[in-house]
Amino acid sequence: MLLLMRDYYTPGEVAERFGLTLDTLRYYEKAGLLRRVDRAPSGHRRYRADDVELLNMIRCLRDTDMPIARLRDFAELVREGEHTIPSRLDVLQGHQRRLDERIAEMRQCQTVIQHKIDYYLGVFAERRTPETVEETS
Repeated sequence: MLLLMRDYYTPGEVAERFGLTLDTLRYYEKAGLLRRVDRAPSGHRRYRADDVELLNMIRCLRDTDMPIARLRDFAELVREGEHTIPSRLDVLQGHQRRLDERIAEMRQCQTVIQHKIDYYLGVFAERRTPETVEETS
C-alpha cells in the first residue's frame, strides 16, 4: 500500500504500510523510536508524515539487525534537527560497514552450503542405479 502524501496517518495505515502489527508500532513508540504520537480531536492516535518517513528508515535499519538502543539514538538525532546530520551519517556508515561484513559472512556460508548440496546430490546420483530407475518408472 502506497501512502498518499498528507499530514496525518492512522495507526492501521502505518502498520499496513510497513507490515507491522499495531503492538509493534506501539512498542516502537514506547521504545523512543518515534516521538510522542499526536491525537486527533476524537482522541485517536495519528502519525505525522515525518514520523512515517522516519519509521521507514527505522524498519530498514531494524530489518538489517541494528539494535534498538542504536535505533533510539539515531531517531533522537533525527528529532534534534539538521545540525546532527554528521552524527547521523556516522551511525549509518558504521551500520553499512557492519552490514557489508555480515553479507560477506553470509555469502561464505552460502558457498559452504552449496558445496554440501552438490556433494549430497552426487552421492544420491551414484546410488541410483539403472535398475532403481526402471523400478520406479
